[in-house]
Amino acid sequence: MLTIPGGTSQFCDGMSRRSWLKIGSLAMGGWSLPDILRAESSADTVNGSKRPIKGIIMVLLPGGPTHLDMYDLKPDAPLEIRGDFRPIDTNVEGLQICELMPRLAGMADKLALIRSLVGFQNDHNTHWCSTGWESHPEMRASPLIPGFPPGGWPSLGAILSKQFGPRVAGVSPAVDLISTEPDQRFIMRTAPTQAGYLGPAHAGFEVDAVDRANLVLNGVSLRRLADRRALLSSFDQFRRQVEAADRSDGIDEFHRQAFEVLTSPRLARALDISREDPEVRRRYGLDREYPSERQGKTHLDQFLLARRVIEAGARCVTISFSRWPFGRMSQGDYNWDWHKDCFAEGKATLPLFDLGLSTMIKELEERGLLDDIAVVAWGEFGRTPKINSNAGRDHWPNVAGALLAGGGLRGGQAIGSTSRFGEEPNQRPVHFREVFASLYWQLGIDVASTQFKDLAGRPHFLVGEHRPMPELLG
Repeated sequence: MLTIPGGTSQFCDGMSRRSWLKIGSLAMGGWSLPDILRAESSADTVNGSKRPIKGIIMVLLPGGPTHLDMYDLKPDAPLEIRGDFRPIDTNVEGLQICELMPRLAGMADKLALIRSLVGFQNDHNTHWCSTGWESHPEMRASPLIPGFPPGGWPSLGAILSKQFGPRVAGVSPAVDLISTEPDQRFIMRTAPTQAGYLGPAHAGFEVDAVDRANLVLNGVSLRRLADRRALLSSFDQFRRQVEAADRSDGIDEFHRQAFEVLTSPRLARALDISREDPEVRRRYGLDREYPSERQGKTHLDQFLLARRVIEAGARCVTISFSRWPFGRMSQGDYNWDWHKDCFAEGKATLPLFDLGLSTMIKELEERGLLDDIAVVAWGEFGRTPKINSNAGRDHWPNVAGALLAGGGLRGGQAIGSTSRFGEEPNQRPVHFREVFASLYWQLGIDVASTQFKDLAGRPHFLVGEHRPMPELLG
């Protein structure tokens, strides 16, 4: 997370271009404008193939969404397997999904459904959905798997920050819209846009950790940065210190990004959904009054925020359609850990998920962004085929489902299948790192050759031996 220690002088909004250029060589932290332009250009072409994608919206579903009640229904299975929901036809012949998601069914030609996702463990941990890897030294209650690198695995957003830098000044390459409440982070284990061994300069911007109205970071607001003269003096002094030390890497890139975020109105405007057209808010269901948080308003707005932030220039935006309080049933927050009352939970949750996700995808298309932005929605595992005595489904790491859209990925298909009762993959098991490999490929990153070093200096490939999925690539 980007933070600024109280009392630090910073670049104020309204500084002249000449003044900015005066300190620009330091403020870019090693990224010159030609560097950024070359990176953007390389993202467009790899091995002579056009790669249109510019960003990712990651929709995490913590708790473990039920694949059997969303994308892989078994209507001919016994009652204790098939549950209460019926499949409905989509606008793609032969492709069916749950009846509670009619909006997504109507745009299935834009969706790629994975019904045979594997590689998970029986652990509440969306770390692998954020990084592509299973373990992290801060997993606490989770089993530690040998082999995690010193510093931990970087998230997809951190990789994009390292590889390409920011798309737009004042907008962090990775933006995390997820609640920072301890119970939420418990199920996440770590920040979804964590930098890992890439270092804090590439950490995602955690929106919930700031005062959105004033973009206050760690007690420092724009009002405290109003003295432009003092600010320029501070930068000049710092520059002299750096020059005296003969250090080209002297600027703290981590704080530089915080300066830009704090002093640029671009991200602040994107986070203020009160600026949005009332008709757009209505499409997301934000014009209604909800009796409780459980009924969705505070979760639906994340989809709108994600579209606004990615449009403002972020490379990776992470949201969570879920929360994880221990008293979740009584407090009325969404989650996907449906050990009991699975179908009551589904009737409340799935229509809102359908509304928020479909509206965001449609908006991206209407704004000409869908080919540039990939959307992926998934959680940490699937759920048991057999319904338990509490009318719920328990943890099932053997197979799970995922939904992808946009980003030049081939839609209108379901990839893979499961056995008769949905216990195991039947055809085409898909490891979740294959999904990462495909996203990286569309971004212009060749996973077979790209490596980054951990804190011990050891190089790591992004997804190990896994490669992009030919089914997804155009």
